[in-house]
Amino acid sequence: MLKGLAITPPILGRITIGKLVENNGKRLPQKDDQFTITSQLQTKEGWIRHPLDEQLRSAQEGKLRQIPIRLLFSDPDLNLRAEYALFDRKTARPLCVGDGEQCKRRTRDGMETLPCPAPEACPLAQGGACKPYGRLNVLIGDDDPLGSFIFRTTGFNSIRTLAARLAYFKAISGNRLATMPLELRLRGKSTRQSRGTAIFYVDITLREGWSLEDTLAEAQRLDEWHQQTGFDQKALDRAAKAGFANGAFEDSAEESADVVEEFYPDIPHTAAAQASEGQGGSHAQPVTLADKLQAKSQQQPQTNADAEASTGEADTPQGSNAQQTSPRQAKRA
Repeated sequence: MLKGLAITPPILGRITIGKLVENNGKRLPQKDDQFTITSQLQTKEGWIRHPLDEQLRSAQEGKLRQIPIRLLFSDPDLNLRAEYALFDRKTARPLCVGDGEQCKRRTRDGMETLPCPAPEACPLAQGGACKPYGRLNVLIGDDDPLGSFIFRTTGFNSIRTLAARLAYFKAISGNRLATMPLELRLRGKSTRQSRGTAIFYVDITLREGWSLEDTLAEAQRLDEWHQQTGFDQKALDRAAKAGFANGAFEDSAEESADVVEEFYPDIPHTAAAQASEGQGGSHAQPVTLADKLQAKSQQQPQTNADAEASTGEADTPQGSNAQQTSPRQAKRA
């Protein structure tokens, strides 16, 4: 197996709650109040919708806000991977990922493991350069038992809610998370920060019309059927864990380009922007962003006020105007 290459679940399509739109020659994210299920193919007009999108949408009067799902793994951390992530917006390469305690960072000396203070206290995270970044893999339909659809988000509300639900469902089902019939649901709320407008985020719930007892009974029935037919869920979880651990960064180079465009669209006055501006010229060895990050990590952290000013953002409310909401906030859910 190639070392340094993360082996991730096969992807059949994407689940989004927004899209990229053309605005003054730039492609910027625009938030939506419903799900869209796409294939992995895109044209100049955007991502091509998956046939499942129309199938599920027609049963919900045109607004797709609930998706029946199952999960690939019994381990919540395999279904949902969440981390703080910093990308080089110029090259779209992932540079640093961390969990709030430790991070893996690409430097001029190679990959290093360093302390991770989380964005609020990290001098590299100013201006929103580093965000919480989550990826959820789910099964939709029965055509491919190992092919999944991926939902990506940089929203605190979605990441926190999904992590809690997965942990709770695993606990009450007796570690039968992978056999529970569940539902991906779009929820909305408003806060003082959103000025009363709706903020949309993603949740995992029981399927509509199913009680908890029905869901647990079906999970047990399917678990027993798997055991009878030789389906080894524990071995699948172990294989997935080893695959994720095979690489420092989960997203490939081609995936990172789409991630940066969709979730890290602007270039604020951050270490990333400064490094991009400093490249080229008459230097014998161009200054790279990795070099800038390594040098900046040795400097004193910002004051608490500066850190709060650069990271105090929330999921973007629907309908916010351009002055209240920056393009990089528009996709967060």
